[in-house]
Amino acid sequence: MADLVKGSLPAGVVSAFLAAVGDIALILSGDGMIVDITVGHGELASQEFADWVGTAWIDTVTIESRPKVAEMLADAAKPGAQKALRWRQVNHVTPGGDVPIRYLMLALGDDDHLIAIGRDLRGAAVMQQRLLQAQQAIERDYIRQRQSEIRYHMLFDSVSEPVLIVDAEDRRIREANPAAYRLLDASPGDLAGRALTEIVAPEHRDDLIAYLGAAEVTDDRAPLGLRMVNGRGDASLAARLFRQASKPLFIVRIETIPESNAVPQFDALLGSVIERMPDSFVLVDRELNVLTANSAFLEMTEVSSIDRVVGLQLGKWLGRPGIDLELIVGQLREHGAVRNVATIMRGAAGSKEEIEVSAVCAPMGDSECFGFTIRDVARRERGVPVSPGDVPRSVGQLTELVGRMSLKDIVRESTDLIERLCIEAALVYTSDNRASAAEILGVSRQSLYSKLHRHGLGNLVPAEI
Repeated sequence: MADLVKGSLPAGVVSAFLAAVGDIALILSGDGMIVDITVGHGELASQEFADWVGTAWIDTVTIESRPKVAEMLADAAKPGAQKALRWRQVNHVTPGGDVPIRYLMLALGDDDHLIAIGRDLRGAAVMQQRLLQAQQAIERDYIRQRQSEIRYHMLFDSVSEPVLIVDAEDRRIREANPAAYRLLDASPGDLAGRALTEIVAPEHRDDLIAYLGAAEVTDDRAPLGLRMVNGRGDASLAARLFRQASKPLFIVRIETIPESNAVPQFDALLGSVIERMPDSFVLVDRELNVLTANSAFLEMTEVSSIDRVVGLQLGKWLGRPGIDLELIVGQLREHGAVRNVATIMRGAAGSKEEIEVSAVCAPMGDSECFGFTIRDVARRERGVPVSPGDVPRSVGQLTELVGRMSLKDIVRESTDLIERLCIEAALVYTSDNRASAAEILGVSRQSLYSKLHRHGLGNLVPAEI
């Protein structure tokens, strides 16, 4: 090639030949002016490179590339420069944008001309960009996969249900969550590699093998009931096949079955007893909607069936609207229970009964419920003969009337109480001398005798009337 360059071939022929080797060849004068251009790349031909003839090479490149062009021209002018040739990349300014080209500078014969052989780097740049994008995509996929694995392990470890990952080919445990280690009383890592059949009682191992074989061909297998090894009780085992990296695996869920005891039958017995109670019982939710009630409650509310009360507000029947029930519920939420609160019960037909209410608050899932027992005190009071003129004998008895009587009736009862207390005090003060008692009370003897009779404070003799 050196002999060819130094021979008698014209510069145009040499540049055409070298352009065929590269993508572009520039014939330059010693001072860096472009004498001739030969383009061997179709896409470069459309960039108007031919217009550069007669232009300084350094003026066709970007500002950043000008030091490189000046350095290549200077190196080519040095003695022995052909032995230290190296490729340098510059960026040409074209109407279509910057074009990166890598040049190799050669001296052309002895006539003080230079030739720059160039290779278009746009294809390589595109490949590098694609490579970079592919590398970034791989890194993003790796990060997503890593994050998915972290979430999987967090979820796997936080599940309260025992879960095992089992190899479908050799039936050996690959992974187990902490709940499974607690159930099997194993140390972390002890279950990995063990056969799944080792966790169940020997008499159920064949059933487990058959169940896993069936789970490989269908996904809707019902859970298998079996007994765990070493007396850990009965359990329900469910297996489902999945694939990971083309490898079949089972996800096995284990649910322990509590040992049967007498509690369920006592629960049924308790419900039967509540249904037969003479006192009313009603269970309501946090919003005081009726959940269930016994027959005595239906009788007191004058409703024919339980379906007609379930879901309705207890305030429809219990207490004076907006007063009693709110106070009772407030005490329940503060103290957890109330006892013997006097109020009224309104029946669907318009009847009213004086009652005593006791209630308790109990948890119900994430919320709470209230149980009320209701006793009809009007029946109890009707069973005891009471004098028509009987009135409260103390302030305590008087305050017990709140909720049972209207304010007007309570005021009347309090007046009778005060009158009776004053008469009793006068009789004590006069040593039961009724004439003197009438005088200090400022009433006539006949009026005093009438009040004594009304309040039941002494038997009158005919002579006193």
